[in-house]
Amino acid sequence: MKSSIIIIIFFVSGLILGLLSIFPENFSESNIDLYVLYILMFLVGIGVSSDKRILIILKKINIKILLVPFSVVLGTFLGVLFLSIFPCILSFNEILAVSSGFGYYSLSSIIISEISGETLGVIALLSNICREIITLLLTPVFAKYFGKLAPIASGGATSMDTTLPVITKYIGKDYAIISVFSGMVLTILVPVIIPLVLVN
Repeated sequence: MKSSIIIIIFFVSGLILGLLSIFPENFSESNIDLYVLYILMFLVGIGVSSDKRILIILKKINIKILLVPFSVVLGTFLGVLFLSIFPCILSFNEILAVSSGFGYYSLSSIIISEISGETLGVIALLSNICREIITLLLTPVFAKYFGKLAPIASGGATSMDTTLPVITKYIGKDYAIISVFSGMVLTILVPVIIPLVLVN
């Protein structure tokens, strides 16, 4: 929750500074966001490969655990398919790209901004922050009415870090490995799926 609030504060601060025209007019046309994306991808790679939990997970992994993150992806895509029935200013591919952030708002919003513009990037940022906040607030409800894997699915990529404490609190530490593994797989899929969806 704290990290989400910090992100929102930075976002609102950027809006205010932009409205005050403090930065040069051609600032938004620079490639700063692209360089930030490169650095972010670099840090994601370091974070995933240096996480010692990976070895523990690989030792305990079985075919069933693979079904969790791919069920999240399938469920997300089916949800987007359902939403596409209703009138919306966004295209099917744009909705699919936003939802394919799987809660990883920092990375998904930058990738989407780079490919499709800042408006869709902001939508992705707010949408994925909401996903994290909903998971933090409603995990006990999800666990009670939809089963122990529901909070992991709701957390998406955040189930490996920011939402992991609340998830394990309500569904048990036995599910920590599944939660971390699902979050890692989805984290890796975010920069793969979004460009594929938006380019095609």
